Amino acid sequence: MVGHAPDPFENEQKYPGVKIGSRGKNMPVGSYYGYASGIVGLRLFPNPDFNEAAQKKWDPEKFYTDAEYYNDKNLVRPYRVGMSCGFCHVGPSPVKPPADPENPKWENLNSNPGAQYFWVDRILFWNKDESNFIYQLIHTSLPGTLDTSFISTDYINNPRTMNAVYSVAARLKAAERWGQEKLGGGGVKNKQFQDYKQTAALAQYYKAPDTVWTPRVLKDGADSVGVLGALNRVFVNIGLFSEEWLLHFHALVGGKKITPIKIEDAEKNSSYWNATAAQTADVALFFLKTAKADLLKDAPGGIQYLTKDTATLNRGKIAFATYCARCHSSKIPEPPTGVDEQNWDQYWQWTKTDEFKSEMTEIVMADEFLTDNYLSTDRRIPVTLLQTNACSPLATNALEGNIWDNFSSKTYKELPSVGKITVHNPIDGSPQEYEMPGNGRGYTRVPSLISLWSTAPFLLNNSVGKFNPSPSVKARMDSFKDSIEKMLWPEKRDKDPILGDKVPGFIYRTTATSYIKLAPGFLPESLNKLLSWNDWFARLFPWLFSEEGVRIGPIPKGTPVSLLTNIDLESSKIDLAKLLLKMKADLKAVEGKSEQEAAAVFKNLVPDLLQVSKCPDFVVNRGHYFGTSMLKEEAPLSDDDKRALIEFLKTF
Repeated sequence: MVGHAPDPFENEQKYPGVKIGSRGKNMPVGSYYGYASGIVGLRLFPNPDFNEAAQKKWDPEKFYTDAEYYNDKNLVRPYRVGMSCGFCHVGPSPVKPPADPENPKWENLNSNPGAQYFWVDRILFWNKDESNFIYQLIHTSLPGTLDTSFISTDYINNPRTMNAVYSVAARLKAAERWGQEKLGGGGVKNKQFQDYKQTAALAQYYKAPDTVWTPRVLKDGADSVGVLGALNRVFVNIGLFSEEWLLHFHALVGGKKITPIKIEDAEKNSSYWNATAAQTADVALFFLKTAKADLLKDAPGGIQYLTKDTATLNRGKIAFATYCARCHSSKIPEPPTGVDEQNWDQYWQWTKTDEFKSEMTEIVMADEFLTDNYLSTDRRIPVTLLQTNACSPLATNALEGNIWDNFSSKTYKELPSVGKITVHNPIDGSPQEYEMPGNGRGYTRVPSLISLWSTAPFLLNNSVGKFNPSPSVKARMDSFKDSIEKMLWPEKRDKDPILGDKVPGFIYRTTATSYIKLAPGFLPESLNKLLSWNDWFARLFPWLFSEEGVRIGPIPKGTPVSLLTNIDLESSKIDLAKLLLKMKADLKAVEGKSEQEAAAVFKNLVPDLLQVSKCPDFVVNRGHYFGTSMLKEEAPLSDDDKRALIEFLKTF
């Protein structure tokens, strides 16, 4: 980073680390905060396991050049890497963009919008290999997205954007109206604001013994136990108390019944947990203080993109009040007698009345409308209405008995099924109905529209609109223009290269013929033990194994990635065994065939793969058709109304 002073937190005398294992012997003790890595959000710490024997074996050149060496699961590295929230949440500032993106100054970085230029495939694959199906999986994470359930897998390919953090005070105000949740089980163990002196003034967001008023942070609205509980869960997900966390599932590959990590166990057994939990109140206060909107008018040259035409802005405000504000405003009229706004169906029907639209228009037209407005209700919206991809609403990690059981509310766990959705066969495009399960699944939390101009592409997976890799204002506005037009004119959205108009969008597909490759150093002691099957597995499927480890394929170019990644390894073992037998025969038949012949052979597997799929919805950029002709229950906005709406959205 240009012009930075020495990192003050590396000072071992001022911030002494812990002398343990090899630290203080053949390794320095180091600072409590570790060493700078050159990457914001990642810190290096001397590895206490790096003893003299490990030091003699260590070869930094081989670590980068010798696959057999760096794939050795017993290799001890000299440093451990610690991750903070900043790794996924710090990016270029929209209003103070760096002149040189490769050499930003600290004032050019911002923790509010999220790491929008985060390319997971480039981070995890230093040597791009399209023939590796794992690369194909990671490659489905579009820039600015990642699957936060990738480690504690729920068997669903679910890359989603890093949450922007804006206007926390206004968000808490919205929670007072729509964020009431009942806690149960281990969820009551979560810390609340009144537990800490510095946040005691926010005690009104909890009422003993089991009621909270809380924002819903995760995309599916699952982490609904209070702000501090939501923050603490994130730290566990990035490595806090991993000694316990990793006992509850098989990392990355799954195959073991997942069980909850319990707060009471963390409090009893982990000084790391207790030290972190003691500081998350300060993190909450940091967000309250710093999470301010990044306005286009404050960005270099931003004013040139804003219209001065009052008539156009007023027309846009009316369009927003009529179609958008019911979900994307924390300032909403009070409901009339007979309408329970906590009941979604009653609320939605009320928002379609002339009475609501008239009152909402009056609110939007007021000069102070955008002041302290979170531009979201933070409510859970049924995917049946949104018509967006269902894989995020189908996530299971926060269900009762799953890994995040203690970090989701009783209210969430008792949510009813939203009903049936339409999904499409990824091979021939044929539609079919799918019954959404309940008990928490089926919903998406409304995102805020604060600083919308700077956060394109859109939808929760960044699938609508083009990505521009430059953080300049010009580049952001180029991406915003393309993305917002595709939101309001959905016929402009990208189509699937194989199925075209047979499906309402595109499907993540492999870009080359590939194989599922697992290096022997990273295989579990017994693959059959991993999958909870008997010893006959390896003998029955010797074709899975080679000197290079596990190799399954070839998987034809154009294969829907999620058709394979969404296999539920906790489903019927008999169905899975049948599927693997069929895969053996079909994939053998694919070897040496043309791409067209291989695709035809692979098609034979599709019915069985769908049978064991955790999420059979493959079209990723569909839905959110509000104000367009594709939402049948309301008349669409005119083209002129849409253009006026866009001008108003730029002011957020």
